[in-house]
Amino acid sequence: MDIVIKLSQFLLSLSLLIILHELGHFIPAKLFKTRVEKFYLFFDVKFSLLKKKIGETEYGIGWLPLGGYVKISGMIDESMDKEQMAQPQQPWEFRSKPAWQRLIIMLGGVTVNFILAFIIYIGMAFTYGETYIANSDLKDGLLIENPAMVKAGFKTGDKILAVDGSEIAKFDNEINMKIAMGKEILIERNGAQQTIKMPNDFIDQLSQYDKKSIVSIRMPFAIGAVAEESKNTALQPKDVLLSLNNQKVKYFDEAKTILENNKGKTIPAVVLRNQKETAVQLIVDKEGKLGVQLGGLDLSSLEKLGYYKVSTEKFSFIESIPVGIEKGKNQLVGYGKQLKMIFNPDTGAYKQVGGFAAIYNIFPNTWSWEVFWTITALLSIMLGVMNLLPIPALDGGHVMFLLYEMISGKKPSDKFLENAQMVGFVLLITLLVFANGNDIYKAIVGK
Repeated sequence: MDIVIKLSQFLLSLSLLIILHELGHFIPAKLFKTRVEKFYLFFDVKFSLLKKKIGETEYGIGWLPLGGYVKISGMIDESMDKEQMAQPQQPWEFRSKPAWQRLIIMLGGVTVNFILAFIIYIGMAFTYGETYIANSDLKDGLLIENPAMVKAGFKTGDKILAVDGSEIAKFDNEINMKIAMGKEILIERNGAQQTIKMPNDFIDQLSQYDKKSIVSIRMPFAIGAVAEESKNTALQPKDVLLSLNNQKVKYFDEAKTILENNKGKTIPAVVLRNQKETAVQLIVDKEGKLGVQLGGLDLSSLEKLGYYKVSTEKFSFIESIPVGIEKGKNQLVGYGKQLKMIFNPDTGAYKQVGGFAAIYNIFPNTWSWEVFWTITALLSIMLGVMNLLPIPALDGGHVMFLLYEMISGKKPSDKFLENAQMVGFVLLITLLVFANGNDIYKAIVGK
């Protein structure tokens, strides 16, 4: 069932993005009276799953879920229809339209992608608001267990004050990405500020520990369940450890250190149970464990226990607009930085380029509309940016040649465009093989 939910979200998001992207080409083409021969979700290599011709356009669903396309008459695209291009130009063809109209048609897809992302962020701000912990309320700093962060010079208890000169005011879902993309991190440790310069290959180092958060809030030692073989039957689910071996304990990382220093011993402890302090004796095994499963506490529970103050902002529809636009802008800039790092071999970020499996794995096993729209908005930005790359066969390649034509007044020959399209197609296949090859490699080595 988990796989069905995950796959459903993946296919729904992908289908939505593809259809809207292609509509971005389709609508201006129709407005400029350009014939659209095909409109397809997924590719119909050899055959299609569904198809129906309405007017001059065949609408269908292909069997190969690697994207989608619109086939516009008189345009050199992935169809490489040389027979049509050898015929005299017709007034309804793409190649017969003014350059500015062709430019609008080609930019339509990425324009829709960016508009969609901003609309989603505005809608999410209005629907869900924003929940966060003010950075100033993280009195005891953050939990830092990721070996890549430790190697860079961070320690648990550090407070992240700024990334590349930009103040961190809130602890939210974006902080990990900001740190990963950052070059200089201003922290506070033991009351003193210092700057940590991030290594060039930090992204590559992170990939070795991709299951560990870069930073996270420090959590109490809350009991989720007691293992049947555990000797600590005095513990109960929902207990929260307050002290171990007569030492006060506020966070799990503090308790972990005490337990490691008392392996094989029986030590006194105090737990918070049903809002009352209860004394118990605990047996620490030879590995420094208690034989319990940790209990995850949500933000509201942490707030009730007095750990953090959780802030929630609700926005009117009008207020949601600038909030959503700012969110979209930050995501767009952030993805631009990621691309820059990918194209810089020194960072090693290219090793983390993923294909369809990587995108599939972003989606959770449980259905959440908030998570679904968050991922879809990010994917929409990624699709828009990637399509703008000046690679022949991508929208950006077509735009590059159109801008050359508009500036120079010279239109590239059909033969040149055909050759460029073929080069671009080879490049895209190479990138596709590389990205999905990375997915396969990670699956094999377990990373």
